[in-house]
Amino acid sequence: MHRGCRKTAVNDPVLVPGERLDDLACGGRRIIQRTDEFCFSMDAVLLAHFPRLTGRERVLDLGTGAGVIPLLIVDEVREVLAVELNSAQAALAVRNAALNGVSEKITVREGDYRDPPALFVFESFDLVFANPPYYPVGCGAVSTCAGRAAARHEITATLADTVRASAYALRFGGRLAMVHIPERLGEIICALHRECFAVKRMRLVQPRPDKAPNLVLLEAVKGASLTGMRHLSPLIVRTADGRYTDEIRHIYGGSV
Repeated sequence: MHRGCRKTAVNDPVLVPGERLDDLACGGRRIIQRTDEFCFSMDAVLLAHFPRLTGRERVLDLGTGAGVIPLLIVDEVREVLAVELNSAQAALAVRNAALNGVSEKITVREGDYRDPPALFVFESFDLVFANPPYYPVGCGAVSTCAGRAAARHEITATLADTVRASAYALRFGGRLAMVHIPERLGEIICALHRECFAVKRMRLVQPRPDKAPNLVLLEAVKGASLTGMRHLSPLIVRTADGRYTDEIRHIYGGSV
């Protein structure tokens, strides 16, 4: 997962039953995940690589899970606050920051971002990452695993909750980077406008060249005018014959 990650020396962690250790292909970084909880997928990795980073940003990651996005971006930002409602996942995020030697830059806070003042200071961040649940309750089958269900369906936080928390956290001119599904793009833009965001960059993700997009990457700016949106060329995941494209291989550091 190529993001210019620095080499890190990490020791083998002690795993308990139900845990696994995955290689992030990012400077030797690894991540512990629980097989009975939601495990990150490509959408989180693509989101981590979407916004341009300068090294000066104070970053908030809403719904961090086991902390994958902070681990992928930490070398290119000033500091990260990672918020997670699920206590098991929050504990993993703490362990993963320590495992990779970046606890001094990544702070994990357990709590519900539907109550932003309980978790972070008003207008104190430059960039927010959000990979919220994609589906409203009642749309499709809901997983019997509570953690997976909450990650995919709006059982806890809705789209509006996520945008509202982002607006509270960001300074004027701050950026929200979000991954979601194209079928809800109209709702997303309306939710952003209600909180005074303007979409400035958008990129659709297609599984193959001949397939319809199944993800959309958005970057919105708080307080910006509605003009000047850049619609980037689609990101293609696999070629027509099923191989990962060069861009995806670059993102993953050539490991796929």
